[in-house]
Amino acid sequence: MKIVIVGGTGLVGSQLKTMLQGKYEVLAASPNTRVNTLTKEGLDAALQNASVVIDVSNSPSFAEEDVMAFFKTSTENLLAAGAKAGVRHHVILSVVGTQQLLKSGYFRAKNVQEELVRASDIPFSIVHATQFFEFAGAIANTSSFDGKVVLPDAFVQPIASAEVASFLAKTATEMPTNNIVEVGGPERIGMDNWIRQYLKTMKKPLEVVAGAHALYFGAPVNRTTLVPNAPVFLGSITYTEWISKTENQR
Repeated sequence: MKIVIVGGTGLVGSQLKTMLQGKYEVLAASPNTRVNTLTKEGLDAALQNASVVIDVSNSPSFAEEDVMAFFKTSTENLLAAGAKAGVRHHVILSVVGTQQLLKSGYFRAKNVQEELVRASDIPFSIVHATQFFEFAGAIANTSSFDGKVVLPDAFVQPIASAEVASFLAKTATEMPTNNIVEVGGPERIGMDNWIRQYLKTMKKPLEVVAGAHALYFGAPVNRTTLVPNAPVFLGSITYTEWISKTENQR
């Protein structure tokens, strides 16, 4: 069975490739490997004889028009090439709470991606994951104002990207769900407490403030927007375990 990983040289894609290669024929597709889903360069050749496509790609720009153009064009091209190649399972990675975050340009684009996949004739699985442990720094940076980190007063349930990759690998080799499934980490914690722990470990003396009206990437959230409602999988690695190991490796 041939599996094509779109975004196969990124954080999740590279882990997926390691997990699947040796058991299946695996191709990591990205501009780095001369497969471009926007221009279609190398796309038909990459998908030739493929049974499964796993799309874990992301837009290089989060500007509103750019991110919409990326997910819409890339997904349309992938689905068209997949239908021509006879792909039998199209798997995409998305985000818990996407449909509740549509005031954000990024999440509107992710929602369009999901709608295109659902409307296609190719059987599919959509995996909604919570925030990766690896994203704590980016969340802190984008939420920093005047020496403070201002975050929504909301819960998160972050997860190690390795556990998301493992779940995606399993999903890709099973029957399509033709639905959305949710995955998350083992602990539900306040976003402010999560980022506070990250900053303390990184020795960054920034004040963290949780505000009821603070936005998450441009979208308002309530206390439970970002946590899974009915997860089919919960990771076992806690953030404390992960960040401690990461710090020891620095």
